[in-house]
Amino acid sequence: MSQNLAPPIRRALLLTSLPVYGLLYAPLALIAVFSFAPAPGSTTAGLHWYNDLLHAPDVLAALRRSLTLALGSSILGTALGTLMGFGLSRFRSRARSGFAAALPSLIIYTPIIMPSLVFGISELIFFNLMHKATGLFAAGLLTMGIAHVTFQAPYVALVVFARMAGLDPNLFEASHDLYANGRQSFLYLTVPVIRPAIIGGFLLAFTLSIDDFTISYFTAGPGSTTLPIYIYSAVARKGISPDINALATLMIATVIGIGLLQYGFTRQKDRQTVPRTGD
Repeated sequence: MSQNLAPPIRRALLLTSLPVYGLLYAPLALIAVFSFAPAPGSTTAGLHWYNDLLHAPDVLAALRRSLTLALGSSILGTALGTLMGFGLSRFRSRARSGFAAALPSLIIYTPIIMPSLVFGISELIFFNLMHKATGLFAAGLLTMGIAHVTFQAPYVALVVFARMAGLDPNLFEASHDLYANGRQSFLYLTVPVIRPAIIGGFLLAFTLSIDDFTISYFTAGPGSTTLPIYIYSAVARKGISPDINALATLMIATVIGIGLLQYGFTRQKDRQTVPRTGD
């Protein structure tokens, strides 16, 4: 009976999902289509606006800042997030219950579920107070980098924590039986095993940083305009134009590409552990 119901259910799910996918991806597709608009005085679509981007110093400067910010914050965020995920997995107490047992998860989830607007404003207030008190942390790439690390690390911690949760605890006991201390066990056992999760967490952190606008906007300073801030300023100043569509299309393609890499690395270990049919 379930086999007779399966085709109608599949068709119903397909009919339901197609409009959802259309709402999700149609705006992105329209931006890509409009980015190939004809150049002024021409009626032929082409790569004119992409070529203009390569010769726009403001765009190239914003790109360099975005890459510098994303790379630096992702490296630090991945390191901190890996340690967070490892610590929460290895040293959590299964004997605790109630709020005490949920506290580690709350520490990770709170920055993730908090609205970006609230997070950005809180970072702005914090850095202003620190600057007034110490003269340090003037608004710029440094404050943007610190703010990015604070929301990247929890995402990396979740990826690493999920990978650690699937490991056999006896592996760590076996390493201690072989006279490995904590540092050796972490470097030679934990890191190689969770390497796909670490790489996937880094790519996720990089993606989050490269297209972040809200938090970057509140923590940016003079001369620290990134690509998302540049796009917002350009749209506010002259409206949506083909060159902005071209720039947005490049960002969409970059984020999708990094997202696919992140998915591939996080699934790599699962594919390796799937038993073969011939075994």
